[in-house]
Amino acid sequence: MMQTEDEKWMRHALAEAQLALKKNEVPIGAVVVYEDKIIGRGHNQVESLKDPTAHAEIIAIGAACNFLNSWRLSGCSIYVTVEPCSMCAGAIVLSRPERLIFGAKDPKTGACGSLYNIVQDIRLNHQVEVTPYILEQECTQILESFFEKIRQGTAESKNGKKSGTDY
Repeated sequence: MMQTEDEKWMRHALAEAQLALKKNEVPIGAVVVYEDKIIGRGHNQVESLKDPTAHAEIIAIGAACNFLNSWRLSGCSIYVTVEPCSMCAGAIVLSRPERLIFGAKDPKTGACGSLYNIVQDIRLNHQVEVTPYILEQECTQILESFFEKIRQGTAESKNGKKSGTDY
């Protein structure tokens, strides 16, 4: 099967999500692509860094801006395994990339079409082209497995068994 460019880059975002999973973080990954090369990578590090802003997108945007020596990500595309939240959607608008590509939708906190659509709000000074649901099944699977493991751990700890998580 031939892989599209979007699928190719989303696989890199999924690799970042795997790094988050290994750290027992919510497995979300992001990469920023410019001129057919990754210039920023990130995965959730909220727990590790004790920082509520340490989302995959924020980390990847910061790395990409550092690489370009600019706060503008003109000509860039951001690939994220899960639909960005309102904080990350705001950061995406402010950094001004051309495209946002995401895998799984987030009906609870998604701000790029589910609850809100911040990145395409015409009242803001920049709108981003959105391509949703790239490798949706793989992106959804890693999240569902993570939260299922947490739910099982919570149930075991309530039954007097030792839980393998810190949640």
